[in-house]
Amino acid sequence: METVRNMLKPKVEPQKLLREWQRRLRREGLNVDRQIRDIEREEKNVQKAIKEAAKRNDMSSAKSLAKELIRSRRTVNRLHENKAQLNSISMHLGESVAIARTVGHLSKSAEVMKIVNNLMKAPQLALTMQEFSKEMTMAGVIEEMVNDSVDSALDSEDIEEETEEEVEKVLTAIAGETAAQLPQAVRKERLKQPAQSVEDAEEESADDEEELEEIRARLAKVRS
Repeated sequence: METVRNMLKPKVEPQKLLREWQRRLRREGLNVDRQIRDIEREEKNVQKAIKEAAKRNDMSSAKSLAKELIRSRRTVNRLHENKAQLNSISMHLGESVAIARTVGHLSKSAEVMKIVNNLMKAPQLALTMQEFSKEMTMAGVIEEMVNDSVDSALDSEDIEEETEEEVEKVLTAIAGETAAQLPQAVRKERLKQPAQSVEDAEEESADDEEELEEIRARLAKVRS
């Protein structure tokens, strides 16, 4: 029965399939580049807000913004990895077509299957990769696969630990002398103050907190 279905499938030239797939891969790559630029543009606003928070000795807000900045940088790193994987798919497809010229049909590629499966876990590329998966399965490039749902926030469990270590570096690098001029005891006290103290501070500086929320919202939007 499988043989009959394969015989009934309309045959598409491998070169034509490759050109179409590579065109779409380039388009997705451009979308990834655009998102990276959007995130980096918003990061400049965050860096400015961190400096301003440090100037007014509001290290609680500076710490919160530093965490947002770290999350954004991680997102950018993942996006760069996604872009590299898109390019890798295009390269492997080119190799498959070169082989097809000799054997007369597209051959299965375990590497393409692995990369497509990985990219199906990236929120920004999930739908596109699902479409690619279906088309490549029909073309015989990859086998039909079931995407194992993996929590997109795998690293969320350790973000607090890592952030506590990284936040000082971020504050020093961005706030520079402003943060460094604060007494060490005051900085540590502000960074570790309890939730109630943070809430009281927020009530006293409602305008500042509203601005911080706007920054967080913009960052969340460009990261999604």
